Amino acid sequence: MKRVGIRDVARHAGVSISTVSNALNRPDSVSPGLVARVRASVDELSYVPLHAAQQLRAGRSGLLGMTVINIANPFFAELVAGAEDAASAAGLRVLVGNSSDDAAKERDHLELFERVQVDGALVSPFGPLGPSLERLRSRAIPVVLVDAVDDGGVVSSVSFDDVAGGRLATEHLLSLGRRRLAFVGARAEVRQVRDRLAGARAALADHPGATIEPIWTERTASDIGRAFGEELALRAASERPDGIVTSNDHLAIGLVHGLVSRGVRVPEEVAVVGYDDIEFAAIAAVPLTSVRQPAREMGRAAAELLLARLSGGPAPEYTRRVYQPELVVRESTVGSG
Repeated sequence: MKRVGIRDVARHAGVSISTVSNALNRPDSVSPGLVARVRASVDELSYVPLHAAQQLRAGRSGLLGMTVINIANPFFAELVAGAEDAASAAGLRVLVGNSSDDAAKERDHLELFERVQVDGALVSPFGPLGPSLERLRSRAIPVVLVDAVDDGGVVSSVSFDDVAGGRLATEHLLSLGRRRLAFVGARAEVRQVRDRLAGARAALADHPGATIEPIWTERTASDIGRAFGEELALRAASERPDGIVTSNDHLAIGLVHGLVSRGVRVPEEVAVVGYDDIEFAAIAAVPLTSVRQPAREMGRAAAELLLARLSGGPAPEYTRRVYQPELVVRESTVGSG
């Protein structure tokens, strides 16, 4: 079926195209009778104005672009929800691109944002984004990084202190007497994950004899965590980690399931700490100790920072806001007693 256009409405109402445009967009400039006639034709023909054309005339798209690493992870879903809270309050909408742990997909999303001329972009990067970010900025599209920082001090950001988070999780296990530790993390090329491991290693400096074994996975899903848990359970008790820090709660919940399913007791034999403190952490079969990130607040703060840039009011060219970690202790490390 052919799309009904503004010419069709003008023909049906017996008026000019400019009269239709004025009746719909500037009704005060047209007589009430003509406005009623045009609107009657719009209703009868089921005409829907083309949003892109309207926004092009206004000089704005009404859209913010946002990329996230993996929206299947509730942490990133909450980042998006926070950004949408702020955008909606300002009358804008968020166009979300899910990179699915794929740098090529991430570049495709950023190129799409450029083509549709989003008013601004929120980027939670999977990998290095220098050229892609420069293309957006060269086209006067402001960018704010989310859950990441720009070491060059150019692109504003809202991030989390992942070094402190990794250290906090590890110090908790060490305080419980755990000394054979492991760090189970997805994708070593992701900066946040590397920072968490760096923090974990820093915590060991004050505990001679304690060790940490990095274990890398390709994905962050719970089924991957379960497979690694089952694999670790097959090791002799003396060779198995007695404390594990994971790069996110999905991995941790699966890991606990895999260990328990093979007869390894959590936390008596292996204590497990997650990361993000997603909703499911508190209601898992073994409630999960986790490093809490205020994801929704971070997403909202990043969008508000971007909106301040778009408003034309006083806003600093470069802002860096860093949230600090909080450890939420549950049964996966201290048991139910």
